[in-house]
Amino acid sequence: MTLSLDDIAWHRSVGQLIDALDKPNFWTQLVRLLDQYVSFDSWVALLFSADQRPQVFAECPGEDGSPDQLFQDYLRGLYLLDPFYIACREQSRTGLYRLSEVAPEHFELTEYYQRYFRLNVVADEIQFNCQLEGDRTLCLSLGSTQRFSGQQIALLSLIQPWVLGLLRQRLPYEINEVVALAPAPPQADWRVQLEESVQQLKGAQLTARELDVGRLMLSGCSSKEIARKLEISVETVKVHKKHMYSKLGIKSQSELFSIFLQAQNA
Repeated sequence: MTLSLDDIAWHRSVGQLIDALDKPNFWTQLVRLLDQYVSFDSWVALLFSADQRPQVFAECPGEDGSPDQLFQDYLRGLYLLDPFYIACREQSRTGLYRLSEVAPEHFELTEYYQRYFRLNVVADEIQFNCQLEGDRTLCLSLGSTQRFSGQQIALLSLIQPWVLGLLRQRLPYEINEVVALAPAPPQADWRVQLEESVQQLKGAQLTARELDVGRLMLSGCSSKEIARKLEISVETVKVHKKHMYSKLGIKSQSELFSIFLQAQNA
């Protein structure tokens, strides 16, 4: 078997990344290598954990070098509506995943998509997921202003074993080793936090099931998808929605999303 110059260049680059596993510029070096093969416009490396806010290990710098306010909103609570986060929590998996594989049926109609995703990620997203012990997932997410082509996805699928292996080997070298190597102390359930905030903001007492229905609605799930996920009937979903809207004094998902944002920032 004869190696091409491209093969040699790839293996040489992977060798350099192995040498850089304990270096501060590891993530930058990795995404620069990937960008040579597939173009993308944004990236972030983060850790999803059960009952914990995502921990960011590295992210692409903003145009002026300042923190991205939209991404800060994501870390405060919008991540609960992220299709990739939801997919990780519902079924932990290792591999390469496209937005189209995890996004709910009505994702592009949601306020989350209109007010966050299309502004921060723009058009498409793919994510390398590395499942870890303790119900955690190490992720490298790539965002693009254009849809990733089938050819690009095929190429990323071909190299994913190298990328996932590098992600696993990098984890022990992250600065916060307590979080990286062992499960962090659990925070309060997000439902409890959100319910307390909603009660303070609107004086409303929502049930756990109403909160579940509301979050799934905001993430883009249709009534059928919500019914399937919660193992209830579509009619029951509609009843929960009606009660929730009545308690909050609202008439639209746009208003519900605004309350959700206020609650996360409260």
